[in-house]
Amino acid sequence: MKKLWERITRQESPENLEAKDARLKPHMTTKDLLGLGLGMVVGTAIFTLPGIVAAEHTGPAVALSFVVGAIGAGLAALAYAETSAALPVAGSAFSWISVLFGEGFGWIAGWLMLAEYFLAITFVASGWSAYVQGFLSEFGFHLPAWLSSGYNPQTGGFFDIFAAISIILVGLLLSRKMEGVNKLENIIVILKVAVVILFIVVGFTSIKYSNFHPFIPAHKAGTAFGGMTGILAGAAQVFVAYGGFDVIASNTAETKDPGKNMPRGIIGTLIIGSLLFIGVSLVLVGMFKYTNYANNAEASAWALRKSGHMITANLLAVVAIVGMFASLIGTVLASSRLIYAFGRDGLLSKRLGKVNKHHLPGNALLVVTIAAVLVGSILPFTFLANLVSAGTLISFMFVSLGIYALRPREGKDIPVPKFRMPLYPVLPAVSALVSFIIFLELSNDAKILTFVWFIVGAIIYFGYGIRHSSVADQK
Repeated sequence: MKKLWERITRQESPENLEAKDARLKPHMTTKDLLGLGLGMVVGTAIFTLPGIVAAEHTGPAVALSFVVGAIGAGLAALAYAETSAALPVAGSAFSWISVLFGEGFGWIAGWLMLAEYFLAITFVASGWSAYVQGFLSEFGFHLPAWLSSGYNPQTGGFFDIFAAISIILVGLLLSRKMEGVNKLENIIVILKVAVVILFIVVGFTSIKYSNFHPFIPAHKAGTAFGGMTGILAGAAQVFVAYGGFDVIASNTAETKDPGKNMPRGIIGTLIIGSLLFIGVSLVLVGMFKYTNYANNAEASAWALRKSGHMITANLLAVVAIVGMFASLIGTVLASSRLIYAFGRDGLLSKRLGKVNKHHLPGNALLVVTIAAVLVGSILPFTFLANLVSAGTLISFMFVSLGIYALRPREGKDIPVPKFRMPLYPVLPAVSALVSFIIFLELSNDAKILTFVWFIVGAIIYFGYGIRHSSVADQK
């Protein structure tokens, strides 16, 4: 047992990871990181989640769920900012925890992150499909029921063809040189932010203040609706919206001057994204009673159309359709870098850790694309929305607690970063605690899936990774 524990806690060398990642080309600036982060944040979630969460959990108080989520994510963002600046390597929490606590704990963090990223891809693709179909329906185009959504016995849905197409297109785009992809993403993000602001301004003219009453509905016993219970349940569900800075962190090895640019990108994404989410949430529930948004995956465009703002609604739908590609780019990119890190360190096949002539992990990208197409086309949208937050919250807890192992090593075998989490040693514990409290409010489906995914990961690690680890080769 002692020998097994020693193998699980064997730590990766920071210098060794940086040497391996030297094959990846640093090219991202603060502007590119903000593009990635806001591409994820101002994506499917901002156009879909405020309405769904209002109908299922909070009523008009949905903005408070985003405030709670922003507080929890903001604390974790500070931990991410310090760790990414101190350890500028690919794989974010997986690589960091492998250095700080050992490869076994790093694998757990990374494996649960993979579920987060993977479900985020399929969640975004499903939302993109809903907007495409909503837009095309205005022109009389309708898909057969079995091709219009993931598995849904009530509607006859079985395979979401548009979700599959979106994932394939993004996979092809990311197989090219990344500099061009970053420029495209930055342009798309500027358009998306402009249209979100337009929605807030135009939608504000259609607000009926009676729709805000009561702002916090009474809690319905035995449910996750109303009161503080509903707000916390809503915060747990909207955490998918705050995965943007986690996506940024996965690209640390491809960032110029990560000690300066990573904290700026991470914290900037959180602040801008939170303000936009709160604004959209307040306007949306003010336009129509929250019950109208139940199971509506294109709530923002729907509200504009119903209130007579057809031009703005169609503009929003078009930009949402184009803009969700920015979210897909970020999540597919993060997933492929994590799979690459697994292969790089020998915990999965080392073929996944190979870098091609474009300085990109092509094999990892191919695996992510194929798997996401298969799962994202079958799982229904609302099911995915409930599951994505679990991996995000667990990653936040790992990285927050990791500060306690990082700080004593700074200035020794790890450089002192340009940014450090304030109020140490209190704030890292508070950050982990807040994420844990929100995790407890997740649906039972999310908790069960997380546990099953953990068991699968443990089997892979003890059956393969622990014996093929590159850390073991160094010993």
